[in-house]
Amino acid sequence: MTSQAPERLFLLDTNVLMHDPGALFRFQEHDIYLPMVVLEELDSAKKGLSEVSRNVRQVSRFLDQIIGDADTALISKGLRLNNVTHTNGGPKPNGSLFLQTQLMADHLPETLPGKNADNSILGTTLSLQKEFPDKVITLVSKDINLRIKARILGIHTEDYYNDKVLDDADLLYTGINTLPADFWDANSNNLSSWQKNKTTFYKLEDRPVNDCYPHQCLHTMGEDPFEALVDHMDVGSTTLKIATNYRTGHNSIWGINARNLEQNFAINLLMDPDVELVTLLGAAGTGKTLLALAAGLQQTLETKHYREIIITRVTVPVGEDIGFLPGTEEEKMAPWMGALLDNLEVLTNHEEHNEWGRAATSDLLNKRIKIRSLNFMRGRTFLNRYIIVDEAQNLTSKQMKTLISRVGPDSKMICLGNIAQIDTPYLTETTSGLTFVVDRSKVWEYSGHVTLRRGERSRLADFASDHL
Repeated sequence: MTSQAPERLFLLDTNVLMHDPGALFRFQEHDIYLPMVVLEELDSAKKGLSEVSRNVRQVSRFLDQIIGDADTALISKGLRLNNVTHTNGGPKPNGSLFLQTQLMADHLPETLPGKNADNSILGTTLSLQKEFPDKVITLVSKDINLRIKARILGIHTEDYYNDKVLDDADLLYTGINTLPADFWDANSNNLSSWQKNKTTFYKLEDRPVNDCYPHQCLHTMGEDPFEALVDHMDVGSTTLKIATNYRTGHNSIWGINARNLEQNFAINLLMDPDVELVTLLGAAGTGKTLLALAAGLQQTLETKHYREIIITRVTVPVGEDIGFLPGTEEEKMAPWMGALLDNLEVLTNHEEHNEWGRAATSDLLNKRIKIRSLNFMRGRTFLNRYIIVDEAQNLTSKQMKTLISRVGPDSKMICLGNIAQIDTPYLTETTSGLTFVVDRSKVWEYSGHVTLRRGERSRLADFASDHL
């Protein structure tokens, strides 16, 4: 006879609900507890147009539905969570919500003086441990420092894992795979090829690699390299398309050539109108922004495939905030767009070599490139636009969904970022919205991804990345 596991009670920190309003319904059969200080913090954060404020207001609506017309006696016994209809996905929870209805004794040691919110949450957790010794009381928080203090006090604590896309960032899909050495010999009997619009296609009666995805980049090693992309996948066959070589001068895009294998595959995805969503990951100096801008200019000004370029990014400062800024939306966004403007300068210098020509090109670019703030994306629809989302690693999965769902017909979205440089609080490599999009979109037939690994900025930048 096996002993029954002890009941669990999860006490939620404010930042968990601010991060994911649906956290109230994510704990399956377990009960959850909200201290009064959490409700106070939610109330103080409900005003504004930020994503956090919207999440807080959604939490308040959920709590209002859960409580309904219950009196204090019923609230103290726990409110069933499965009585509320919500749209957060997953199975219905079978636990109850407990709200703090009475003042609890303060069991905090003298080493934690003061009455700040974190210490109040710790004191409530210690009181619950004494009140329910037969239950496992777990404090769930995105705040690392609070979890450290909780462990010092002997409190069982956990991070909020529901938003975690992968167990390890190293498992993230790279978009590039090496074909086996015997690829041609193994497929010589079930291989057919043809040409269409000067592009060669190969059809295999199998998968070229075990984990095969649409628009995956495949290549062989050796003196005669073979570079191709997965063009189409049927039930019993796979069609490969030979990658265009953008390393040579006559195949440049807006004066830019690929400098390595990953950049060449990235340009192929950026220039393919059938690929509606492209994600590019890579460290600083790998060429993400330059390639995305060059491909956008080529398809907007030369081939006229898109009407204009929309550029946006999340406004998270690396150092001290510079405060409120005067001017129009584009003027307010200008300080955050330094990297993009630097790359535009490189591209315009490639196009024209005299002062008059550069001025004319800059004037044309100002009319065809629009800089937009993420704060005003809700409700918009982008038709026939080439959209670049820079520093996308600082966005949550919900923000990424909001952005991508704005894309209308005949548009293309490019998401750029480096998940090793996340500036948004409570986001990590495994919970970033960019990681979420890369992992979820890899199976979609109209998306492509490349992880750029080799820096091409300068010898000095490469030395700094490797040795400093």
